[in-house]
Amino acid sequence: MAKIAEGSRYQLLLSCPSGLSLSQVSVDFSKSHDRIQHPDHDLEDSIAQAWEQRTQGNSSLFNGQKFRFGSICLDGDAGTNELPHVYLRLGLTDYRTFVGTNLSSQWEKFLVTSQDDCVRCRHTSSPLGNAAVIETSDQKIIVLRRSDNVGEFPGHYVFPGGHPEPMSVGIDSHQLEKDGDVLNKKVTREMFDSITREVVEETGIPASSLSTPLFIGISRRELNVRPAMFFFIKCNHHSDDIPGLYSSAEDGFESTQLHTVSMEELKTMTSRMPGCHHGGFALYELMLQRLKSTNETPLTST
Repeated sequence: MAKIAEGSRYQLLLSCPSGLSLSQVSVDFSKSHDRIQHPDHDLEDSIAQAWEQRTQGNSSLFNGQKFRFGSICLDGDAGTNELPHVYLRLGLTDYRTFVGTNLSSQWEKFLVTSQDDCVRCRHTSSPLGNAAVIETSDQKIIVLRRSDNVGEFPGHYVFPGGHPEPMSVGIDSHQLEKDGDVLNKKVTREMFDSITREVVEETGIPASSLSTPLFIGISRRELNVRPAMFFFIKCNHHSDDIPGLYSSAEDGFESTQLHTVSMEELKTMTSRMPGCHHGGFALYELMLQRLKSTNETPLTST
């Protein structure tokens, strides 16, 4: 077996092969899930230094807020009649801290030796990314090749995606937490709304041509412990239609090419994917295996 490149290694934090709808996901957004500062003051100071180095000569970088991945809890499973439900525990972080912790050359120093994943990553920014495995009407999968001016894995293959955005639901601090349940519901909806938004912006496919996203799990690349949540989406366009739509994509500058590939072709591309996206492919495989074993029909566009 070929050796997997370090950047392509991954860990599946959660697999939901049946695909979960919005009603089966809940978010607990709280300051208690924020990053904890590292007790080593020199290491903490390195965050500002890393950001200064990264921003020198790059006016396009800005310090936007992101949701921080804290931990997850899954209720119910395929062995019971109970519908599974996922609870996402999210805090708040920013791109500056991400650059200075997860993306730092010293990222491993921010980790704590612990079997408890929440404890192990408590000093890292760990912003929660998102991505979608999109099937066209002729069962091809959409893959992008990242441009050379992006912050992570330039030139690599990825599924369309980005991040759910706190500002999209009016969050710029934890001061709104007094709204409790209402805010949590808004953040939960943003998890689903944001992936449709990202797909539209990156591929040019109109939202009306996309099915409601199904959440299939969370993958994390081993290199700098970067987490991302993955969704499955059906597109009612034939693969031949997609390049024309991509040519007018709003965020097309983030990638240089769009490919529509078969499952076999996709397998060969995983070695050139960041680990979190390689894990996204594994989550998609688990979904297909479940569909095959239960003779279910994949979701169609709505």
